[in-house]
Amino acid sequence: MFKQFIGWKFTLVAVAVVIIVTTIWFVNNLSEKIQQEETKKVATWVEANQELLKASPDANLNLAVEIIRTNTTIPIILTDDHGNIIDHRNLDSAAVTANGSYLQNELNDFRKQHPPFIMAIDAKTNNYIYYGDSLILKQVRYYPYIQLLVVALFIGIVLFALSSTNRATQNLVWVGMAKETAHQLGTPLSSMEAWLEILKEKEEIVPMVTEMAKDVDRLKLITDRFSKIGSVPNLEERNIVEQVANMVAYIRKRAPQKVQFRLQSEEREVVAMISPPLFDWVVENLLKNALDAMEGKGEIIVLIENHLAHITIDVTDTGKGIPKAYHDKIFHPGFSTKKRGWGLGLSLAKRIIQDYHKGRLSVKWSEVNKGTTFRIWLRK
Repeated sequence: MFKQFIGWKFTLVAVAVVIIVTTIWFVNNLSEKIQQEETKKVATWVEANQELLKASPDANLNLAVEIIRTNTTIPIILTDDHGNIIDHRNLDSAAVTANGSYLQNELNDFRKQHPPFIMAIDAKTNNYIYYGDSLILKQVRYYPYIQLLVVALFIGIVLFALSSTNRATQNLVWVGMAKETAHQLGTPLSSMEAWLEILKEKEEIVPMVTEMAKDVDRLKLITDRFSKIGSVPNLEERNIVEQVANMVAYIRKRAPQKVQFRLQSEEREVVAMISPPLFDWVVENLLKNALDAMEGKGEIIVLIENHLAHITIDVTDTGKGIPKAYHDKIFHPGFSTKKRGWGLGLSLAKRIIQDYHKGRLSVKWSEVNKGTTFRIWLRK
């Protein structure tokens, strides 16, 4: 599904690039042709004015007058030999009246856009016709940028929709898998509890039955955790120090003897609202990851700090560390640096902290061959 989503993103971007490149190429050609036509129109307009100046009293000037009259789109400024503005056409009359420097600014722009046409008044006097781009030509030139903005906005909306759909689908998969697991575990657990009650009647195996009962209780806890995924958890006020200490004690009993555990907290009681089964799952997952990273020897330090508005729990190990490039990827579903496993533990842990406890789970520090620190951040 993730690869399919990436494929859709690439396809959308590729289509957008093709559309934009094609549009820019087409619009550039079109604007070039429009500019050439406008230049021809200005040249014709200049010839018409020249014809009026040279015409005899009885000449038919209807065509020249019509050519001059019909130029209503191309802005023109007429100057003398010294650059003084004599006349202008098709400019914003309100701006001309309100701003004394408007005409001069437009003239400067026209000089940069096109070379002027020269109109001979007499043997010694010339006028210069400067012209700019028409409004239509400007709109055609700006069109690709407007289209680029629209296409980018469209792609952004589509990608956001696809991303939201992808996340929603993933959530449904995790929730469905978790609840189905809890359902499947429920039946054999009920049967095991019944058998334990029968075995308790035999006094010679009571110690063995007691240990088996602990494992059954552990399976029931795991089932309870899975059943709570996807449901709104009931948050309870709990002492975080005690909650974490219980999980550290549980993992310590099952860890190699060469692994040392230290729980540090300046206060014996640090209270926060949590879902105990789900929070324990997160802490257990971090401790087990730390054990896996150290490969049988090292030290795990759990530091709890009580701040004014929040609580932090840092789980530090002296293991092999995590390359910086993987700091964000390790929380993605399916990503794992281990040879075994599905890469779901940290992903689910992050979801539990963020979605259910409104906190944060992140890699605070990690260095290859030195260790890693995961931080849980909780509001008080």
